[in-house]
Amino acid sequence: MTGTIRPHTFKPRDLVGGHVVVDLVNTVTARDAEPVDWLDGYPRLLDWAVLTGHFAPADLTVLRGLAESEPVRAEQALARVRELREALHDLLTALIHQDGPAPAEAVEGLEAHWKQAASRARLTLHGTAPELRVDVGASGLDLLGHELALRAFDLLRALPLERTRVCPGTRCGWLFVDGSRGGRRRWCSMATCGNSAKGRTHYRRKRADGVDPDPR
Repeated sequence: MTGTIRPHTFKPRDLVGGHVVVDLVNTVTARDAEPVDWLDGYPRLLDWAVLTGHFAPADLTVLRGLAESEPVRAEQALARVRELREALHDLLTALIHQDGPAPAEAVEGLEAHWKQAASRARLTLHGTAPELRVDVGASGLDLLGHELALRAFDLLRALPLERTRVCPGTRCGWLFVDGSRGGRRRWCSMATCGNSAKGRTHYRRKRADGVDPDPR
């Protein structure tokens, strides 16, 4: 991704992807225009991770301390998360559009991140289901990247393509998995892109009817 890196305070409205891995992809906004990367540093990645609720608070506290004591390594770990994110974006959008084979570079990129994560993971049983789990002791500052790579593999194995979409909103391009009952969700969020589109449609109709949409 080539674009601008800009600080951002993450809020619940930023988590609309329907899966934590998709929410990672959406830490870049305006992909359909001039992309803006909201992960301006490792501490910001931790802020995002806290908000998702998908990572152990104790692990995140340890990671914050490690990042403060090893800032260079923290930035290197963030760079690897960005690489994973972009591989996932390219792979997911190719699967959604179904306009050709998935980009080999994206597939190879995800494979490399998954293998690295798996090499640090332990095989555990969750009930009767086997799982690969990573911990901060083995992964260090790469814990989030490793966990997200493992979850990405699980997501792709069961991805409901008929419900996975790209938001058509202006200056958006976010991805989301539609978990609604009817499966007809169009926008990443009605509160943002949906309402903006409704406003533009209303404006055009008023203009077409010869009515000043903004009389002053």
